[in-house]
Amino acid sequence: MKTVAVILAAGSGSRMNADVKKQYMQVGQKPLIYYSLKAFEESIIDDIVLVVSRGDVEYTKKEIVEKYGFDKVVAVVEGGLARYHSVRLGLQAAAPDCDYAFIHDGARPFVNRDIIMRALSAVKEHKAAVVGMPAKDTIKIADDKGFAVETPDRNKTWTIQTPQVFAYKMILDLYQRLDREEGELMAKGINITDDAMVVEYFSDTKVKLVEGSYDNIKITTPEDIAVAEAILSRK
Repeated sequence: MKTVAVILAAGSGSRMNADVKKQYMQVGQKPLIYYSLKAFEESIIDDIVLVVSRGDVEYTKKEIVEKYGFDKVVAVVEGGLARYHSVRLGLQAAAPDCDYAFIHDGARPFVNRDIIMRALSAVKEHKAAVVGMPAKDTIKIADDKGFAVETPDRNKTWTIQTPQVFAYKMILDLYQRLDREEGELMAKGINITDDAMVVEYFSDTKVKLVEGSYDNIKITTPEDIAVAEAILSRK
């Protein structure tokens, strides 16, 4: 069995309102991207493919991968215009003999070994698994004018995180199909927001939900940095 982690660090981080790209911002005296790389480096994962912003490949190799000794990083590649373009490019850079691919947002620094192992166990049985947690809050479905039209049963709603894990050949094939049919999806107004949607839309494979952690937050706004610092100090 061979596994690869495709770690996404190609976003602009525009909501951070900072001069430094989000993935390189300091959290606990280390760059944000350091933490997710460290978690996968110290896990059962065999290879890591790091997807970065255009023009950042050499900087990331020197200042992140080499500086911190991430030996499992086998490729650093440039991302695309949208997240799903970056995922496809990362998957294509992985070794063709991979069995399972973990797709993870580099802005989630608190992924850990237990989460990775639960996801691996689930994907081996179901071919597709995503990490998340049961929603704490009541969820409302809104119409186009911002009025509530539906309230799903909270006991059946989850907030989805990463990693999202799939049989490698299946997810690569589906992402390549997405690339071919991107224009058609855009014409229909279908917005692909996570990897599970690719599986849900293009295949009959059911996606297994796997417990992650409420600490497994995504750093998106300046307020999230303070939360991350608090989690780090607690750990």
